Amino acid sequence: MRLVVFFDLPVETSQQLREYRDFRKFLLRSGFVMMQESVYSKILLNATAAAAVQENVRKHKTTGGIIQMLLVTERQFERMEIVVGEAQHTVIDSDERLIIL
Repeated sequence: MRLVVFFDLPVETSQQLREYRDFRKFLLRSGFVMMQESVYSKILLNATAAAAVQENVRKHKTTGGIIQMLLVTERQFERMEIVVGEAQHTVIDSDERLIIL
């Protein structure tokens, strides 16, 4: 499973900018990988792990803006079509259990 987090947070004041930076750092520390600016995803083993991560994201919500979460299966995620640009291969973003570097 994958949890995709989309967010659009205001950065007009210093407090809002701080909340934006803190939320983004929280996502990175939690193992999310940036897909695009303000779009992050994380691989999860099962629905129980997904529920725990979703609750953790809810706990770190900001006071303004919008944060959305979408839970998709690996098969649905693999069917994503890249219309313009190229897939990033600098980050290992795979559900394989053993990766040899």
